[in-house]
Amino acid sequence: MRVALLLTIALAGCAGDPSLRFAVPQPAAGDPIRIAARTVEIREVTLPTYADSEEIFVESPGGFISSDPSLLWADQPSRAMTLSLSRLMGEITGARTAPEPWPFESIPDARIEVRVDEMVAGADGLFRFSGQYFIGSPTERVAERSGVFSLTAPYQSDLGIPSIANARAVVLRDLARLIADQGF
Repeated sequence: MRVALLLTIALAGCAGDPSLRFAVPQPAAGDPIRIAARTVEIREVTLPTYADSEEIFVESPGGFISSDPSLLWADQPSRAMTLSLSRLMGEITGARTAPEPWPFESIPDARIEVRVDEMVAGADGLFRFSGQYFIGSPTERVAERSGVFSLTAPYQSDLGIPSIANARAVVLRDLARLIADQGF
């Protein structure tokens, strides 16, 4: 009995998660862009099923999208992108921003919703990020608008996942700047 207990404890100690988790860096926001809204709520970014997985997907030369189950993002992608987009929009515009649910008593001047249709590290060395954004205005202080985006950032496959994470950060920063510049 004692041997079985010791064996169980030893095996439990070896059952750790062998996965590697990769964080996405926070890029510098760049020069300020003024917008009409003073307060902005960021709705949860919606991603394609494969892109919302913790696993990091990469396109093969044949066009197939696959992942390695041992290589994971450090945070659930839609949550991480929503939080990062909120931070970036605040830094870029100077507006008070927050992800949904809106934590303040007042109603936000604008709500941004982003729906992504592609987010993948391409076989060509470009991280591709495309979809649509929507700006709603519960207070009618800003014009409601929508737009499409198709952004890319280079990455170096020989540098591995950290290079892909940097490219992902760049396209999200570029999206925040595009929304601030063209959406308001």
